[in-house]
Parts: sequence; C-alpha cells; structure tokens
Amino acid sequence: MAFNHLPAGVHDALAPLSVMPVTHSVPMAKNLPPDRSPADSAPRPSPGALLDRLTAGPSRASRITHTEHLPPRAGRHAVWPDRIRAEVIAAVRAAGIGHPWAHQARAAEHALDGESVVVATGTASGKSLAYLTPVLSALLDGSEAPNGRGATALYLAPTKALAADQCRAVKELSQPLGHSVRAAVHDGDTPFEEREWIRQYANYVLTNPDMLHRSVLPSHARWSSFLKSLKYVVVDECHTYRGVFGSHVAQVLRRLRRLCARYGASPVFLLASATAAEPAVAARRLTGLPVVEVADDASPRGELVFALWEPPLTELHGEKGAPVRRTATAEAADLLTDLTVQGVRSVTFVRSRRGAELISVIAQERLAEVDRSLARRVAAYRGGYLPEERRALERALHSGELLGLAATNALELGVDISGLDAVVIAGYPGTRASLWQQAGRAGRSGQGALAVMVARDDPLDTFLVHHPEALFDRPVESTVLDPDNPYVLAPHLCAAAEELPLTDEDLELFGPAAAGLLPQLEAAKLLRRRTRAWHWTRRERAADLTDIRGEGGRPVQVVEDGTGRLLGTVDAGAAHTTVHEGAVHLHQGRTYLVRSLDLEDSVALVEQAAPAYTTVARDTTSVSVLETDTEIPWGDGRLCYGSVEVTNQVVSFLRRRVITGEVLGETKLDLPPRTLRTRAVWWTVTEDQLDRARINPEILGGALHAAEHASIGMLPLFATCDRWDIGGVSVPLHPDTLLPTVFVYDGHPGGAGFAERAFHTAGDWLTATRQAIASCECEAGCPSCIQSPKCGNGNEPLHKRGAVRLLTVLLEGASAKESGTAADRTEADRTETDRTETGRTEADRAEADRAGGTAAGAGRE
Repeated sequence: MAFNHLPAGVHDALAPLSVMPVTHSVPMAKNLPPDRSPADSAPRPSPGALLDRLTAGPSRASRITHTEHLPPRAGRHAVWPDRIRAEVIAAVRAAGIGHPWAHQARAAEHALDGESVVVATGTASGKSLAYLTPVLSALLDGSEAPNGRGATALYLAPTKALAADQCRAVKELSQPLGHSVRAAVHDGDTPFEEREWIRQYANYVLTNPDMLHRSVLPSHARWSSFLKSLKYVVVDECHTYRGVFGSHVAQVLRRLRRLCARYGASPVFLLASATAAEPAVAARRLTGLPVVEVADDASPRGELVFALWEPPLTELHGEKGAPVRRTATAEAADLLTDLTVQGVRSVTFVRSRRGAELISVIAQERLAEVDRSLARRVAAYRGGYLPEERRALERALHSGELLGLAATNALELGVDISGLDAVVIAGYPGTRASLWQQAGRAGRSGQGALAVMVARDDPLDTFLVHHPEALFDRPVESTVLDPDNPYVLAPHLCAAAEELPLTDEDLELFGPAAAGLLPQLEAAKLLRRRTRAWHWTRRERAADLTDIRGEGGRPVQVVEDGTGRLLGTVDAGAAHTTVHEGAVHLHQGRTYLVRSLDLEDSVALVEQAAPAYTTVARDTTSVSVLETDTEIPWGDGRLCYGSVEVTNQVVSFLRRRVITGEVLGETKLDLPPRTLRTRAVWWTVTEDQLDRARINPEILGGALHAAEHASIGMLPLFATCDRWDIGGVSVPLHPDTLLPTVFVYDGHPGGAGFAERAFHTAGDWLTATRQAIASCECEAGCPSCIQSPKCGNGNEPLHKRGAVRLLTVLLEGASAKESGTAADRTEADRTETDRTETGRTEADRAEADRAGGTAAGAGRE
C-alpha cells in the first residue's frame, strides 16, 4: 500500500529532527538505589524535551489541549522476610536487586503466612518479584522432597505473550538455583511432545485461564501429581478479568480449588493488579477467598509528562457536510515516525488490530523517505499472528532491534519492554485503568517518560481532551464481574460435574445461584442426579459448552488464496465485521482483500492487493424486552433495567480513504442474522416531555438516535467497559414500551454488568452526554458528538439540537438522587445549551464512535 500524498507539514516536521543514540532494554526491572542506574542506560532526552520536539512542526503546538506533569517519587526499601530461603535472596541479589521495596516485602510476608494477597501497585513497581520470592522459596523446599516435586506453583496470565515473557524472567532469575526450579509454558502453542514432560516434571507451570479451562481441569487425573503439590496460584494482571470474561475466570478458579481439595491441596492465591479501586474486593470476587490487599506503592517513579492531543480539523467534509477532523490513526503514525527518526524507543497503542497494522504501514512508508533502514525498525503487534511471528517480534522489541511498535492491548500488560522513552495512545482505551497501564509502559527503568493520548473523532475522546480532570482527578474504575451470572455459571457447573460428580457440599463453592440452576440443567438433560451427586450425561466434553472469552465459536482462519498459506486467525465474533467478502485485511504491513468468507468451515480466503481504501462494516439491530427487573420514574418517563433479546445483522460495508476517512462508496452484504440475550438499560419519554422539549414527529427519530450514539460514547467514563462491549438502539415507538425509547445493552450473553452500572449512574452519565453534545462546536452534528461510523442506519436520521433539548427535559424529570449533577445545572451549563439552540442550521447527522450505536456483539482483542 502506497501513501504518496503526505499531509501538509509532515516533511517540515521531519526535517529538523536529529537521530539520537538507540537505547536497549534491561531484562528485569531493577530495585536500584537512587544514585545508580542500569548499566546499559544512555543519555535520554527529558520528557519535556521530547514533547517540545514533537510540537515543533507547523500548527503542532495548538493540538495540545492539556499537559499533566507527574513528579518523580523516591522509593522506600525494606528487607525480605527471614523465612525466604537464603539461596533465593542470593539469586535476587545476583540479578542486581539489593533490597526489596516495602510493598514487595509485605506481600511476601502475607504469602508465607498462607494468606491470599493482591498486590495492587503501579506499572513497573516490581509486582512480579513480590510473588516470585515466596514461590521460588517454596519450590526450592519442594525440590528436597523424595520425588523432587514436593511443591508446585501455577501462574495464570491473560495473554500468551505475558506468560512467555514471565517464563523468560523466571528462568533468568532462578538460574543460580540450578534444576530446583523447572519453569515451562503450557499454552496452545506448546508442542504436544513437550506437554507430557510439563505434566510430569515441571514445578512452575505458566499458562492462561483458557488452557486451565479446556485442558488442565478436564484432564486433572493426568495432572494429579502437580495438583496435589500445588502450593501457590499466581493470577497476574488480575484487573483484566472483568465483565463476562472475568466472571468465567472466577468460575474456572473455583473449579481449580475444588479439584485441588480433592487431591489434598489448598493453594494460596497471589494476585497482581495495576492500581485499581477496591482491589481486595475484586480479588475476593474473582477467587472466592478472603484476600489481603497491598496497595501502598513504595517503588520510585521517574517524571511522567502526559499530553492530551486533539487532531486538527481538515478542509474535508464527511457525511451530510459534517466537518472532518484528521484521524487519530494518521496523527499517531506521524508521532511514531517522528519518535523513530529521533531514535526514541516507543510503543503506539491502538484499539483495533487493523489500526495497529495501518499505523505501522504508514510509519514505515514515511520513514523510508527519510532513511530506508529506519523502516525496518517499526512493526505491528497484535492478536491473530502465528506463534512464531509473535515470538520474533517480542525478541526484537526486547533486544532493541525494533525502535517503534504499533500494538494492540496485547502489549498493554506486564510484558517486559523496559527502556521505552515514550508511549502514544491512539484513542482513549476505554478505562482509566487501561490508560494508566499503557502510559506506564514507558519509563520502566525509573527514567522519565512521555505519554501522549491522541483523541479520536468521537464524543468521549473529544470530551476527555477538553475535560482533563475526568482523567487525572478521578480514581481508576472498580473491576466489574458477576460469577453468579447464570449464562456463565451453568456451563461451569456442567464442566465441574464431568471433572468430578457434583455434590451438595460443592454448591457453596460455586455461589448462591448454583442450587437453583441444577434442576434446569437436569431438565435440559445435561446433568442427572444419581444418589447424592450430579453427573454429566453427554458424550461431548462439558468444557466445550462455553468459550470463556465469549468469542462465539471457532476462530476463522485467514488463508491466502492460491498458495493456501495460513496468515492468521480472526475471532468468530468479529468475522462478520472484519473478514466479510470485500473487506480489506492487513497483516504485517501487507494488504489483502477478502474474496470469500465460509462461515461453515470458518475460513476466509484472501489475496494480496493494494486498494487505496479501508473498509468499515455496517449493521442493523432490533431489541425486544424479555423482562423488566426494575424501573423508576423520571418525570413522566421511565428509566428501566432488565433482560432483552438483540437481533443483529451485518448488512453492508463502507469503503473509506486511508488517511482522510472520506467515504468512497457502500456495498451490500448478505450475512445471516445473529441473536443475543443480554441485559440492558433503557429510558422512555412521553408526549408531554416531547412537547416541553419542542420535539415534533419530524425530528423525534433524529433526536433519539443522536442521544443514543452520544450516550454509548460516554458510558465508558462511568462503567468499566470498552465501547465495543456495549451497543444500543433507539426507536420512536417501541412495540414493547409503546413509547419513544432508547436502549443501551451489554454485548455479551447474559450481560456483563455494564448496563446495570449505567442504570445506577444514569443521572451523571446522561448529564455528561448532554454536555458533550451541547459543547461541541459543530453546527449540526459531527464525529465529535453524535455521529457513529458503525451506525447501521448510515447515521440517518440525527438531530443534534433536538438531542440536547430532549436530554435536558429528561434529566429535569429525574429525581435528585438519580440525576446527580443534572438537578443543579450550572449557569455555564445553561449558557452552553442556549448557545446550541441559536444560530444553527437543522440537520440529521452521521458518524462518531467505534463503539457503534448499533453493535450487537463485543469487539475486543
């Protein structure tokens, strides 16, 4: 793919940049005293100097809307508990770590006392060492048993990359201990000939919840010698286990605890989390056990400069003449290019796999114009790559061979990429926890770092770059998960019954909802009660009843037509929108067109091509109410929460220019509909409310539709969700409510807790939504306020001013308790509404948020 027409100013911005020395990573974070630095450190530019260089080009400085300075912090040392083996402490010292930080020592003390503990401290604060020291000490004790395996430990990571990285770190740290520590990765990439050795001899097994669910627990008899000696279970990056995925993992851990008890073991759980709200509460919900919290971060921190960056408006116009802002993709590619030319090691985080590929391709093309050798030092990293591709990229990043990487959140977690100077975040990642996790990837050796969040052209990003207090003055979100969700719990009860017949004594472990589900599972002929236990009745494996990541079936293989070469995979749930016929598919800098999608065989055939456009799928959605759990009056209208059924169908795709996003055309698709039973929040308005809001029938649909789009864009500010976790529908007259209605629903079977959170924070959430629409400077609607690129109706109709008036009247009817700040709008807020009501042309508008007002399923990495 060629990009011959660079945006104005790119050449000027690149010209004055001088190439700086390339720095390399260190293998593990070192607890160095303040007067020492890593041996391989080289002079680095200060974060402020880096930002000055990035803003040196024409009009660059005006794109910074806010700069936050986080000062450096000194560390506080302690001493290791004396119960840790001297050999382990010596190995830690040999790695260059003289003394632990106070939180590391405290966490190790709790682990040695047999207490489950969660370490919830910042990125690069040494959480790994906090749990590794007691684990290695126990393994060393166990190696002295007659069978050499008197103690074992299990490590769980949410991604393969993190498990592989941790395995490297453990082997390096434990090298002085000889063969006492036998660490091995057991995941889907592990060759079958290695798996038997791991079962019989490894005493530190690193895997993921998926393998535990599908491989280890169903084959527990083959793992009996490992499970009966299980001393510790490490759950790394536990804040990522939220929503439906987190609820599944919670039940997988309960199944693990049940089998360990069967073999006479009662492992201690050691959890590591980025700084999170109420980490002990979330950890207790995840494990089902009491958990001690260690959250006082005693590690040092270098200066962090965090800039918010808004791309400029262009001369182009989008749908219905709406102004078009330069894309976050193009801006992030510029920044990655600039940083690479300077020799600055950086990672650009992108929300989508396609976005990661696109940014790397654009950066490579531009770097080749400066120095062809630099183009080889930038790459993409995402899920769906083949195992050997992922490992090669991880090695290149770790060694410093790669200077820049455009990555999805596959690299957000604790993979050791220390030595980075800068992080670019292309679009708000959905939660403040993820934002800080990504920003924390830079400066991991204690040096200063620069983080830049580039706003996408959507309501939430626009709101955040102009309201920095929403990012920097608010705590990170609580982790939302519901292990009692019947859609989650039922298949795990079946899996547990197949592993060992399920007794009444077991039910307490699985939660209060378990007993009520068993008769339903018996009626479905999945379980049968014999004497005192419930048994699995089918020939197929019970573990195959559910995919714990909710991807909804076999991954679709992406195969090159003509050669038959497997390029990678796409999650089944994303196949309809990403590898439909005619879709543009990017893979490691090469562009392919999808020639056919075979849903029955889960294969997408592609061929290499060079289109000058990307593709975006569009879908339609309808919602029916199954049951209303609770409702409250909002004036004459109602705010409701309950169960719904969503029917979704991808109907077409748009072709858009790569850099500008200009729509070139639309092509119809013929794909089957999909249904989803889930949870939703919805609100209704009455005729009287519409009259007070001056909403006549001609603009009603547009007002509701605009409010729906913007409210979906704003919900991640109030619920721990990604916008692809939620969807919505607006109807001028819904057949179930018989009133104008707006629905926002969880994009997961059975719900994920997001709609429930929306219900409980509805006043603040919808107030922020109204403010975001009202404060936007556009005339009649744009991607920054009410337009959505995933809108199945082509953003028809939309009415910006009507949405502001409608939300104003709706919130005035809300009770003071429910409406929060809505009940007492400030004078400035009223003035903003008045400004929106005057001097503007009427319009039905188009585009905005990647969450898509009508997405039926969750799109995720």
